[in-house]
Parts: sequence; C-alpha cells; structure tokens
Amino acid sequence: NRQVGGERVEPLHVQRPLEARDVPRVPQHLSELRAATEKALQGAIETVDWPTPLKEAVTYSLMAGGKRLRPMLVLLASEACGGNQNDALSAACAVEMIHTYSLIHDDLPAMDNDDFRRGIPTCHRKFGDAAAILAGDALLTMAFETISGSSAAPEIRCEQTRILAVAAGGSGMVGGQILDIEAERGLSAVTLETSGVLKTGES
Repeated sequence: NRQVGGERVEPLHVQRPLEARDVPRVPQHLSELRAATEKALQGAIETVDWPTPLKEAVTYSLMAGGKRLRPMLVLLASEACGGNQNDALSAACAVEMIHTYSLIHDDLPAMDNDDFRRGIPTCHRKFGDAAAILAGDALLTMAFETISGSSAAPEIRCEQTRILAVAAGGSGMVGGQILDIEAERGLSAVTLETSGVLKTGES
C-alpha cells in the first residue's frame, strides 16, 4: 500500500457562510493546500522503484507545476465534510496523477499533437512517444495504488477507488476524450457539451 503525507494544513473551520472578514485568509489557505499537495506528490514519486527513464518522464510531467486546482478541491471538500486531511491528501494526489496522465496522452501526436505544455516541451517531445505513453500508463495505475493505499477505512478506500475508476474511465473522462476526437468530424453541439461533461469526470 502507498500512503502519501506532508505537513498538516489547518482547515479554515468557518462554521457559517463566508463573510468579508474571511476573504484575506482564503488565498493563504489555498496556497498552503497547494504546497501540501506538491510535497505529497514529490514524496510519492521519490519512493517508487521504477526504471530511471520511466521515473524521469513521470517526474517531468507530474512536477511541472500547474494550479493544482483539482487536488485543492478534493482537500476543500474533505474539510467541508470534516474529513481527515491525510486520507484526503491521498485522494487529492490520485486525482492529480490521473489529470497528468490525461495531459500526457492528450499531447501525443495521435491526439492533439502539442509540442508545449505549461511553457515547456511536452512529455513526448522531451522523452519520445513510447516513453510518454508508458509514463501516462504508470501515472494512471499509480493513482489507484495511491488512493487504495491510504489510511482511510477499507470501505471508504473501496468506494473512493470505484468512484475514481468510473470518473476516469469509458463512461467518464476517457469517454469524453473519444467524443472530443469525434467532434472534430463535425458532431452536434449537444455531443460537444456531453464531451465536456465527461472529460471533467461528471458522468
């Protein structure tokens, strides 16, 4: 089992609708959540025993920066429900791993054929198509290892894993990606809207 961790970030603990007086604290709190996510992701990738070329390609993409909006939303949702932050951090990292895998594969020549991502060469431009495909594969499977290996109760881990699989699979993100490809052939606006919904895991 793989557990991720980092410095604990204290939740806002606002037991009422947010007011103007709370606003100054929010940006700092989001920055703390982002830092906790970065540290947990770095720690997770440092512990893997993978062939060097694979680990380099995964690290290059996973630690390339970004807003980390998705893991922050996971952590904030956990706070709102009174959840355990360490448990939520595993789920947050898993979501970010799947997001990064999807970006690596989206950038490939057979998909969007992009040369740059966040101002640097895309994974396949840096390491080659084959390494990029395998880096995405490794991140996808690492996500499920991470979320299923948290310290949460077994029934919670099982349900988290199921939800993530549905959201990332053929009835979720991957399904949205194939509709996105088909949309380039001139499908209707309804199909385009469906593609957008599925690609964000809102199946």
